[in-house]
Amino acid sequence: MRIDKLIFVYNANSGTINAWLDSAHKVVSPSTYQCKLCELTYGVLKEIVEWARFRESELIQNHVQELEFLHRDEFNKNYNSKWLPKYEYPLILMASSQGLEVFMSAQEMHEIETTTDLISAIESKLKAL
Repeated sequence: MRIDKLIFVYNANSGTINAWLDSAHKVVSPSTYQCKLCELTYGVLKEIVEWARFRESELIQNHVQELEFLHRDEFNKNYNSKWLPKYEYPLILMASSQGLEVFMSAQEMHEIETTTDLISAIESKLKAL
């Protein structure tokens, strides 16, 4: 099965100032940082190489038509609907002609410890579809 789109929603707001504040928070107080997806995919200043390679991998290319990465405020603006459930962030959503489905919940995301574990979890879910 090929997925139309996976939407990755960070538990952070967009913008340069927010990005700098998030980076500082990761350094100063990593245990209280609120975005596990940010933590697993981005270092302090740039995307984690292992994650970047995974995004471009054959597995992703074969299973997902499009990847979309949004901050919480961007997601709410782009997908605003009174029928949309209240999501807990961060999360990964799967978009299809039937609408949006949770692909990986915030709770699942918080249980993941490393970038490798995140990649493995996504791979397993893709292969199970």
